[in-house]
Amino acid sequence: MDVAERAAPVSRLERSGHTAFIDNNTLYVWGGYQVVAGEDVMLPSDEIWLCDLDSGTWERREITGDKPPDLSGFCGSYLNGTLYIFAGCDPVGHTNQMFSIDLTEQNCLWKKVTDAKGTTPSPRNKHSCWVHRDRLIYFGGYGCKTIGEVRNASTSSFVMEEMSWTTIGNTLFRCWGWNNEVCVFDTDTATWSMPETRGPAPAPRGCHASALLMNKGYISGGTETPELDMFCLDLETWMWTKFDIPASCVPPGRSMFTMTPTSDHTLFIYGGLGTHGNTLSDAWQFNTQKRAWNKVVHPHKDKPRVCHTACLGNDNDVVVFGGSSNMVIVMDSVAVLVAPSDNHCRDVIIFQAEPYSLFRLCEDFIGRNPKLFGKYLDWLPSKIHNKIDKRVAFFSAMKPVHTA
Repeated sequence: MDVAERAAPVSRLERSGHTAFIDNNTLYVWGGYQVVAGEDVMLPSDEIWLCDLDSGTWERREITGDKPPDLSGFCGSYLNGTLYIFAGCDPVGHTNQMFSIDLTEQNCLWKKVTDAKGTTPSPRNKHSCWVHRDRLIYFGGYGCKTIGEVRNASTSSFVMEEMSWTTIGNTLFRCWGWNNEVCVFDTDTATWSMPETRGPAPAPRGCHASALLMNKGYISGGTETPELDMFCLDLETWMWTKFDIPASCVPPGRSMFTMTPTSDHTLFIYGGLGTHGNTLSDAWQFNTQKRAWNKVVHPHKDKPRVCHTACLGNDNDVVVFGGSSNMVIVMDSVAVLVAPSDNHCRDVIIFQAEPYSLFRLCEDFIGRNPKLFGKYLDWLPSKIHNKIDKRVAFFSAMKPVHTA
């Protein structure tokens, strides 16, 4: 089913490349871009959108303070009421700045993180993050390094794509490429570190998907391979594991997709950009215990998505928001280019990952059929009554979804 699209201007909600998270059954959405007059335009950094997933209504909240610049390819992470935004591309180029905002405060205020200890990772975008034990653990991405940084890096941790003569301070050369670095930011001490990992690490990459299951971080995709790969990093021992699975049992390769944990041993992936430039709408589950993929039959095959977000909601639902329904790939004799596309979405798609509880089924049945219960609804405790009112509003405003 689709959450009702109400209470917000279309022009401000349609977006791709944003960040999203769920807290107390409210979906928070920040950043991203849309296309205006054929050009990519970054959305304002001084606002955040909230969707009540019970009622499907949106509200906009303003943010003041030292706000981030216009950013693309950044990484957003939510921890203990605080949203962190790290790196990406600003109007000048790649950046390694970090910003934070405490969303539990009455007046939301952006703060630039300027007092961090340790060595800040090099500028990058298209990276990902695991949130684990008050730490933000970043992996991979595309960005720039100085010649000295490249010389000090392992030959397997940075794949140089090109070199420019642009200066950084007194440094003449700047190298651009992909990395597979693991960088840790301790939010308690505001300290950066880079642990030494062991085992078969993923090749340097970006535009991949990541997810956390207990003490292990998973990485998949983002490389030009026919089949989707899967790696796991133990966040206590820093040991990498590669899952070797027969190619016939693996989903097609992709990038710019999402991977969401739906149980202690299950990961759910959806959509993405295929290796042939096609926007995908398939869904798969990966069982980390059985080391096996299973294709998921779902009612949203008509809703391909790329550059969207996916969050774990109530009852282990997977809540997908935004993204592009048709990314345009332009090929010429020299390069493959991504052209601006106005096929950005503002709908919320819900995937049911497991059977609903009896309480959830009752809520939804009453929400769909309030007239059957009449005055009896007034007998409910106020908290449950408010929840039912929201479900009634949700289903009364929801457009029908045809699944056949």
